[in-house]
Amino acid sequence: MQIQRTPEIKLLKKLLRDNPIVAILGPRQCGKTTLSRQFSSEWLSDVTTFDLESPRDIERLQDPLLALEGIGGLVIIDEIQRSPGLFPVLRVLSDRSVKTKYMILGSASRDLIKQSSESLAGRISYLEIGGFSLELVGAEKAEKLWIRGTFPRSFLALNEEASYQWRQDFIATFLERDVPQLGFNIPAKSLGRFWRMLAHYHGQIFNASEIGKSLEVSDHTAQRYLDLLSGTFMVRQLRPWFYNTKKRIVKRPKIYFRDSGILHALLSLEEKKDVLSHPKLGSSWEGFALEEAIKTVRLKEDEAFFWGVHSAAELDLVFEKKGKLYGVEVKYTQAPSLTSSMRAALTELSLKHLWVVYPGKEEYPLSRDVTVIPVTNLDKIKVS
Repeated sequence: MQIQRTPEIKLLKKLLRDNPIVAILGPRQCGKTTLSRQFSSEWLSDVTTFDLESPRDIERLQDPLLALEGIGGLVIIDEIQRSPGLFPVLRVLSDRSVKTKYMILGSASRDLIKQSSESLAGRISYLEIGGFSLELVGAEKAEKLWIRGTFPRSFLALNEEASYQWRQDFIATFLERDVPQLGFNIPAKSLGRFWRMLAHYHGQIFNASEIGKSLEVSDHTAQRYLDLLSGTFMVRQLRPWFYNTKKRIVKRPKIYFRDSGILHALLSLEEKKDVLSHPKLGSSWEGFALEEAIKTVRLKEDEAFFWGVHSAAELDLVFEKKGKLYGVEVKYTQAPSLTSSMRAALTELSLKHLWVVYPGKEEYPLSRDVTVIPVTNLDKIKVS
């Protein structure tokens, strides 16, 4: 079974219309290759695909300029991070011909494949994707998406047992194969211990000293492990919103797992009943809803923030659009009410509007500037 990724296909059409090269970035197994195939099936001219995990295609690209310069239409190169030497070649080729478009797929963020931004400046646009979203699977499958996570094979598995096993295998493969292939010499067991401990920090401020002490590693090592997991789209470091104020604002990032299914697997939560009885239940759902909100508004990593001051007032998500600030608060409760933190955020940040996302079914206002919306109605987040 496949789910047509129509929203991303529309975005790709726009990006390829305006740029010679588009990079699709996201974690392994999130559906990048499937998306490229769905897109290429609608492409009106020739499509040529190279997979840099295929020995045959690696051999074909031993002399990349010779292999690529005669190809027209759309050229797709999968797992581009395995051959960073291709970036200068793509710069040359994209300058030579306006008739050929290039789509490159990578399992690491721009920070981990810096060659692309350095070599292809002014020629490339980026589309970051995760797995499935509520927009794709539909409101009736929201709980399943939260429990199993967004990775297609986990979500589409025959049952919860198969889904959980897939996620455990994914975690093992990521640690033992994917990280070394990206060029990081980090023991799988050490990174695995850090990753599992980090699951208990989900939704909290990251404290490198505290977690480093627990693992008997330095603060620097703990931060390096976190940056690696962020750069491979496993974890989101939500940065604090900085602004001119005399108040003592929080300056360290909040940590969220981008995929709730991976979070549950690292916490050894095999079934729905395990999740519902776990102490991290509320923060798990809140992280899931927050990630869906970020997807819905289509915020890039450097466009999403949280707000917090040491007097205990905070807001889960702050973002700027068209010169105005907006806020999102996530509450795992059936009847959200207007809190002192919300009032403080509205006043302190001069928010244009604040949406409160919850697991219920009704939409209702809390004030002129605050609206409660179900997680299944995130499209009600409108900016103007």
